[in-house]
Amino acid sequence: MRYARRAITILALTALAVTTGCSVEKDGGDSGTDASAQCGSGKEFLIGMSQANNAEPYRQVMNDDVSTAAKAVPGFQVVVSDAAQDNSKQVADVENFLSQGINLLIISPNEAKPLTGVVKKAYDQGIPVIVLDRKVEGDAYTAFIGGDNVAIGKAAGEYYAKTLLPQGGKVVEISGLPGSTPAAERAQGFREGIASNPKIEIVATQTAEWLREKGQSVMDAMLKAQPDIDAVYAHNDPMAEGAYLAAKAAGKETAIKFTGIDALPVASGGIKAVEQGRLQATFQYATGGREAIDLAKKILVDCTKDVPKSTTLGTLQITKDNAAQAYTELGGKQ
Repeated sequence: MRYARRAITILALTALAVTTGCSVEKDGGDSGTDASAQCGSGKEFLIGMSQANNAEPYRQVMNDDVSTAAKAVPGFQVVVSDAAQDNSKQVADVENFLSQGINLLIISPNEAKPLTGVVKKAYDQGIPVIVLDRKVEGDAYTAFIGGDNVAIGKAAGEYYAKTLLPQGGKVVEISGLPGSTPAAERAQGFREGIASNPKIEIVATQTAEWLREKGQSVMDAMLKAQPDIDAVYAHNDPMAEGAYLAAKAAGKETAIKFTGIDALPVASGGIKAVEQGRLQATFQYATGGREAIDLAKKILVDCTKDVPKSTTLGTLQITKDNAAQAYTELGGKQ
C-alpha cells in the first residue's frame, strides 16, 4: 500500500485538518508512481527541505532547527536545497526532490504565486507538503506552520503608537521581498497598529529584500531623501541592523530608533542587538523548524490521519527590559 491522502469532496472548507492514510487515492483512479513510502515505525523516510534563501540568517537557523529535530527521529533523512532567492531555481529544486522520490516536502517559498504550482504538483502526487513560514496561494498542501505576521506587525505598530513614539514622528519602513506573504502582512499589521496615533507618519517605504547589506544601502538613500527620520520599522532584524549601520555612518544612530522582527536567539541575532542597544525592540518570529519535523513524524511514523491544516506560532515583544531573559528562554547560547 502506498502513502496517501483521501480525496476531499465539495472542498470541505470547514475542515481544519487534512486526511492522510496509507494509500494514494485520487479522483479518477491510480495516478501512477507514488514517491511516498508506506507510513509506520522502523522505516526510512527521505524529506526534502526547499529553502528560499540560505543567505538570510533566519533561514540558516530554520535549517538548523529542521536538521537537529530530524536527527532525533530514527529513519529520517533531510536534504536541504537553497533557492538563493530565485523562484525558478526553487521550482527546479522541488522538481528535483520529486524525481528523487521524497516521502515528504517541507518548503519555505521565496514568493507565494510562483511556487504555488509546484507545491500543488507535489501534493497532487500524494506527497505530504508542509509549507513553512511563507504561504502559497490556495490550499493545495497538507499543512502550514508559521507566525501570524499581521498580528506581529500590529504589535510593532502598537509599540510605536504607545511607547516608542507616543508624541508622533516620522517613520520609514524597510520591507521584505514584495512577493512574499510576510512582507505584505507585516506592512498591513503595522498600519493597523499605528492607527491609534495619527501623529505617526510613514514617510517612505522601500524593500531591502530581507538582507542586511540592502537594508544599509536603502537606509543610506532614505537618509538623503528624508533627513528628519525619527524611527525605522524594518520587517526583519538584519535589515534593521543594516539601517542602523547607515545611520551610524551618517552620525545619526542615536537620533533614530530602530526595530526589527525575528528575535533569533543567536549571537548575531536581534535579541542581542536589543540587549546591546542598537535596536529598541524586536518581535519573535519562530522558525517552525522543530514543529515541522514533529508534524512530519506524526504523518510518516505515527500514521496520524488528521493533522492541523494551519498551526500559528506565538510571538514575544522583546525590549531591553526582557532581552537577556528572552535570550535564555528561547535557547540562546552564551
